[in-house]
Amino acid sequence: MSEVLGSLWWLIISLGVLVTIHEFGHFWVARRCGVKVLRFSIGFGKPLWLRKGRDGTEYVIARIPLGGYVKMLDEREYEISEALAPQAFNRKPVWQRIAIVVAGPAANLILCVMLLWGMFVIGRPDFAPVVGNATGIAAEAGLRRGDTVLQIGDRQTPTWSEVHMALIPYALDHQDVAVRVRAENGAPATRELRLSRLPAKFDERRSIEVIGLSGRHELRPPVIGRIVPDSPAWGVLAEGDRVTALDGDPVGDWEDMAAAVTRLGKRGGSAMIEVARNGDRLALEIAPARMKKPDGEEYWGLGLTSAATAPPKRDAVLRYGPLDAVPAAVREGVHQTEQLFSMIGRAFTGRVSIQNTVAGPVTIGRAANAYASNGPAWYLQLLAMLSLSLGILNLLPIPILDGGHLLYYLIELVKGSPVSERVMAAGHFVGLALIASLMGLAFYNDILNNLVR
Repeated sequence: MSEVLGSLWWLIISLGVLVTIHEFGHFWVARRCGVKVLRFSIGFGKPLWLRKGRDGTEYVIARIPLGGYVKMLDEREYEISEALAPQAFNRKPVWQRIAIVVAGPAANLILCVMLLWGMFVIGRPDFAPVVGNATGIAAEAGLRRGDTVLQIGDRQTPTWSEVHMALIPYALDHQDVAVRVRAENGAPATRELRLSRLPAKFDERRSIEVIGLSGRHELRPPVIGRIVPDSPAWGVLAEGDRVTALDGDPVGDWEDMAAAVTRLGKRGGSAMIEVARNGDRLALEIAPARMKKPDGEEYWGLGLTSAATAPPKRDAVLRYGPLDAVPAAVREGVHQTEQLFSMIGRAFTGRVSIQNTVAGPVTIGRAANAYASNGPAWYLQLLAMLSLSLGILNLLPIPILDGGHLLYYLIELVKGSPVSERVMAAGHFVGLALIASLMGLAFYNDILNNLVR
């Protein structure tokens, strides 16, 4: 399946699951409160499939799979008979209306925890939290290759993904953080990452790179691929050579070799490069030269590219037993909720780019396709985060969202009477404008992040 079709497929599946659960929350509580539900629709527009249940509710799957709704009996929309009036939504006590409105987001929050539980029970394959290379701030903190990262701040890091996710909030806030590690020799140690020294502006998507940290699984073996004609390596080295040392410095990966070449170039002159070739060990003389990258930047190089290698194998699994996974899922849900609110706060205060916080359908589809290709546990994690985001988003006090209706009903509780139709109409107009702006921003970010390359 192509990436485009895969992204479209997983976008439809993801939105279908999330919207169905959200609307089922409204539907279930509405029925328990005695409200007559006229239609339960997944998607908008003309129905592709429609069935009328014995309860009188129309169950619909519509053409446009980008949302859904539950249509309830309501006197404000059209006249109804006195016999049906007790089943009208607007006739119900305010606390029941509040319960019906809150039920949708609550269903998404419950689904988030259930999906996280499933992820933990299945087990999410990942990479071990072992440092590959440390430069810049990471090196200054004392992190070294082979260190196993055990904890960042107060968050345990059993896999490299947890290392990555734990570092991002501290990086965005330019906040120093303690990192507990186990050195390659087994000795425990605590390092302090001085993230307050990060640049004022940087690409949040590359936070861990800016810190100067990479995982062991990201190391590239120092095997030579293509050799540039008429470069220092031309006629000296051969494709498939594995570099073991340069100028007496051991070379364990491609980054080691790049650093050794730079040191040799600054020193000047030639040196011996040791390689393994067809079972033999050779020592050959070579001298770096000044070369140019495509953007014009100069560097010391030999005229080499690394050989293509197979993707690294995942060597860690994040897994809990069925019982232990319950509190773990709740803790993770609470943590992700806190992080989501923090990210919203950073976006409003300008500490993080709106470009990286509001995602549209293209971004969501691509992410869903990528996560699904990594296995069911990864997809469940993404679906859990999307469910959480949908639940929180719907609780924002924006008219036409669940949070906007909730605001009206809370005002009604305080003043003792419903909000006027005029105020509700004005709020509806404002809400539509805000949602339209948010959707426009999401599509703009999609174009900027995915289509303009």
